This record gives sequence, structure tokens and C-alpha cells, in this order.
Amino acid sequence: MTRASGRRLRAAAAFGAATILVATGCSVSVKSGTSNVGPTTLLVGGADSGTPALFKNFNPFSPNKRNLTTWMYEPLEVVNNLNSAETPFLATGYTQPNAETVDFTIRQGVKWSDGKPFTPADVAFTFDLLRAHPALDVNGDWQHIRSLSVSGDHVVFHLKSADVPAAKVIEQTLIVPEHTWRDVKDPVTYTNPDPVVTGPYTLDHFTPNQYTLAKNEKYWQADKVAVQKIVVPGSSSDLAIATQGYDWAYSFFPNVDNTWVKADKQHNSYWFPPGGIVGLLPNLTKAPFDNLDFREGLSLGLDRQQIADKAEQGYVKAASQTGLLLPNEKSSLNPSIPDQGMVSQNTTAAYAHFAKAGYTRKGGKLVDRAGKPLTVTLTTPDGWADWLQGAQEIIEQLRGLGITVKLDKPQPASYQQDLQNGDFDLALGTVGGSGSLFQDYNNLLNSDFKKPVGKSTASNYQRYGDPATDALLDKLKTTSDPTEQRQLTDQLQNVVYQQLPVLSLFYGGLWGLSSDKKFTGWPSQKNPYASLMTWGSTPLLVMTHLRLAK
Repeated sequence: MTRASGRRLRAAAAFGAATILVATGCSVSVKSGTSNVGPTTLLVGGADSGTPALFKNFNPFSPNKRNLTTWMYEPLEVVNNLNSAETPFLATGYTQPNAETVDFTIRQGVKWSDGKPFTPADVAFTFDLLRAHPALDVNGDWQHIRSLSVSGDHVVFHLKSADVPAAKVIEQTLIVPEHTWRDVKDPVTYTNPDPVVTGPYTLDHFTPNQYTLAKNEKYWQADKVAVQKIVVPGSSSDLAIATQGYDWAYSFFPNVDNTWVKADKQHNSYWFPPGGIVGLLPNLTKAPFDNLDFREGLSLGLDRQQIADKAEQGYVKAASQTGLLLPNEKSSLNPSIPDQGMVSQNTTAAYAHFAKAGYTRKGGKLVDRAGKPLTVTLTTPDGWADWLQGAQEIIEQLRGLGITVKLDKPQPASYQQDLQNGDFDLALGTVGGSGSLFQDYNNLLNSDFKKPVGKSTASNYQRYGDPATDALLDKLKTTSDPTEQRQLTDQLQNVVYQQLPVLSLFYGGLWGLSSDKKFTGWPSQKNPYASLMTWGSTPLLVMTHLRLAK
């Protein structure tokens, strides 16, 4: 998997791929094996890329913003996508007096980088800005919010309906200063070239080849920030990352022990926790995929770990059929589901289910009741090498069962359109990993997303629909009782395990590389306070944890 492909695991499920660029034209001269950019400067790779040059855009709501915009602007709280833990930032916390109200207490004593005070009015202004310009509402806040009000240091959000999970959507919105944005004529196209921020870093220097961030000395928790400067090349090849003294990178390295680690065995390490589930999406509007027994046959006929090993070179594990990311969400497992939801290959049982669905093996082929051999199409985006390798393994295993499989490899943009429109038989896709169990199950199962084939939908591409499941989701959306929440998520796990709206295959890794030569305190399996993602608000957690190496 390329480092860009990790972005497939974002909560918005915005599928995409990017080319790994060669590190040329950078103004920082780095020596092989060691960084000479300064003992308090962080050199980061795989965090941003030009196409081919960097375009200066630091609008936090723009889809074309520079990725490190989110290292400068802050949300009310940061959600750890590994375990859903919430860390207060511009809010000190929130309460939900009822299921239709979220009350955030706004942090006092924070200053914008130009010295002006940050206030609750900035929070209200930001959300009003998103309401006035829906194209900026990238998190869909106003799908949940009816209105908001300010009282002292509180900003209270009044929701459209009972909607307990809305708090996790609202809290992740980046806040902008009213005094610099209120006179912007077109906030949608505004590139915000001189960002005024509350976060740990400000824009220092920008060229089409690289940009740098400098520590914000006015930052409200400046004592927690050890990195004084961040260097972001507009292109960084894997070879450059391994040999030119990078401190942090997001990149999948084939044979990482003999590349990244070998480059500096004393200091270089990696951590690839699961960030989402890569699975087979069956088009439930088509026969035979609309038949549960047929889906059971497919599920039991696959060797998931072998597919994972083929696709990701042994760095990830086969995925649980519960829809949970393990071990991240192990505490949420339904104990009544056997083997933590892991499904082992059992071809005898697979053929028994195929027979119930009307398919039997004849002459080495799986045929229907009329004797016609079964042919299906598997869709996966062209250019995603790891998924293509996994797809080839899936094809071989299904051929072993007697199913003829055609591979469809559209370009990523066409692939995404095919999923949204329901124009596929079986497709490789990503589910889960949003940091919210409700959001994960809602995106996968809610029949509100069940659009007719040919009409675009934002989630539930396989078009699953069941009134009983919708009722579970509705209850989970409205209850704040932890016991009832647990009971409902247990039942939703059973739906995914038993009804197979997706056939979970393997976990998509978050390909984090780090060096403790200059900085310590990196996230790791032993200290999973965050992942090593270089996008979104996760880096705010990392940059307030790092310390200078002794």
C-alpha cells in the first residue's frame, strides 16, 4: 500500500490514491542517514504532496487544503480513531443534558496567533459560517444541528432530533477566527494564505517545493510542544524517507525491517495498527448476492489470512466479521459471538450453503439449477497495488470453489462512482474506522442510504436494508445510557456477523514510521494515545506528546 492509500481509511471513506513522488527540488539539504535540519526540527514525509507543485491553500474547510493545515487549527476536541477516546482542546468538555442538546464549555485564556483572544463567539461564528456556506460543512454538522446559542463560556447546540452521536461530529470541526474571516467575500474559494490559528504551529515559510511551520509561542499549551519547526517537502520518495533523516513518515514500506528499520536500527521503528476494514461488498440488489446462503458460502469459502498476507505482506491480520477493529475495539466485543467473530475457511460448509442457494459443483464449476456456470465480476480500483494483489488471491480462491471471476479495474474516481451508483457485483471497499461505533454501523447498515441502483448514495454501497436493524440504529442514536448502548452495539454486531452485509477480509493498516533520534514519545502499540496518521487532527495529539531525546 502506498502512503497515500492509507487515506482510504478516513471516516468519510473518501477513496483515493496518489503517486509517490521523488524528492527533488527541496530546499533542505539532508545527508544520508541523518537529518541536518536542526535538533528541534521535525522532518516529515508522506504528509503532503504537490501535483507536482504545492499550491498555497490553508483554508481548513477546503478539500484542496495543504494537509498540515490541521496541525495549526484546532477543534473543540480530538477523537482518537483507534479507540474513540476524546481529548479536550478548544473546549474543556461537554455535557448532554438530554439527547437533543450538547453543551460545550469553551476554554478560557486561549489566544489566536496574532494575539487576539479566542472566545466562544469564534465558535459560534465558525458554525454559522458553515451553515451559510454548506460547501464548507465537510463534517455534515448542520445535518445534526437545528440552532446554537452562546451563554458565557458555553456554546449550546440544539439538535434536530434526539442524536447522542452528534457530539462527536460537532467536536471535530476546526474553529476559525471571526475577526479575520468575517470580511472574506467568498469563504468557499478563499485560500487563507496567512492563517491565524490557535494551534501549536503557525505557517513559517512557503514555496512550491516545500513549506515549514514554526512553533506558535502564544499557544495555550506551549509548554507541551518540544518541536520548534516542521519541514514538509512537497515530495518524498520512500528511498529519501529511509536514507535522508526523516523523523516521521506515513508510508507502506515493503519489507520494512530491511528498509526503514535497517537504515537506523537504533532509532527507527514502525507501527501499523488497524485503521479500517477492507472487505468484499456484495451488491444486495442482485442475484445471487441477495441470497444469505450464497453470501454464507462465499464467506466460508475464503481464507482471509491468506488474502491479507498476499495483499499486505503479513503486516495486518484477518478481520473480525463483527465490524469491529481488533484489538482497538476489543472491549466492545459481543461475548456471545464465537472466536471474536473470526471466520475460518470451511469449503464443505461453503458448498452446503451454496446448495441451499441453488448452486452445486459440476465438472469443477459451480452451476445453478439450470446447469449454467456462475460468473461474477470483482471490482477494485486500478493502481492500488496491494488491493490488486488481494483481489488476485480472492479470484484464485473463488475459482477453486468453481466460480468464474472477472476483474474490473476502473480508475479510482470511476470506481468510487460505481460504488455510489451500485454498478458492481462484488467490490473491494473499506468500512469502519471512524472512531464512533454508531457512525460505523450507521454508514454500513442504515436503509436511509439504500438508494435505487443508478442513484448515488454516500454510504451503505451494498444497499442493505432491514427495519429491525434501522430500529436498533435509531435507539442507539437516542440513548445516553451506557448499558443500553452496549446492548444495542452487541445486537448490531450480530447483524453484521449473521447477515453478512459485508464480508470482512483484513484490516487496513495505518502505516506509521518514526525515529526517536531527536524526539521521543511517539504513539506505539504500548502507548496507543493516537495513531501515526499525518492528516486530520490526530497530529495535535502527537505534537503535544513528543519530547526532545536525551
